[in-house]
Amino acid sequence: MLTGEQAKAYIKEVKDFPKPGVDFKDISPLLLDNAGYRQALNSMVHPWLEAGITKVLGIESRGFIFGIGIADSLNVGFVPVRKAGKLPPHTFAQEYTLEYGTATIEVSTDAIQPGDRVLIHDDVLATGGTAEAAYLLVQKCGAETVGFSFLIGLNFLPGNARLASKGLTINTFINY
Repeated sequence: MLTGEQAKAYIKEVKDFPKPGVDFKDISPLLLDNAGYRQALNSMVHPWLEAGITKVLGIESRGFIFGIGIADSLNVGFVPVRKAGKLPPHTFAQEYTLEYGTATIEVSTDAIQPGDRVLIHDDVLATGGTAEAAYLLVQKCGAETVGFSFLIGLNFLPGNARLASKGLTINTFINY
């Protein structure tokens, strides 16, 4: 299996994107290498094999890339979380705070049922706001969040501490 440190070789850093001072982590080189992608996917699935997960919730849009693969590998359903207005009615919505304003994410009301054990997946853990909003959506559905999965964790930002307050497992494959 590929380790997170080995996987860093596949991540291209793009300076000052999408704005000055931000160093974007481009996962495209990892996606272009099928063997690397498959090994990274297997490494991200491994910690959750015995967790009794019934659904994987992937956050738009890059959370879909590995989220679908994780769900497939665990033989469970995949639930997309989208920006407001992108899913057909009826949805649960959750507003959350951004650096400059607010945003809203939604999930279909029939996608997650009471009794489901949900893994929340996204590509990057930065401030944790979107993942926390997804956690609140799972609660609105009457289900249980088992943990959080991320391809990349930016440990110099407060996301890990923010989500740790939920008392759940947080698995980040590649850490910066």
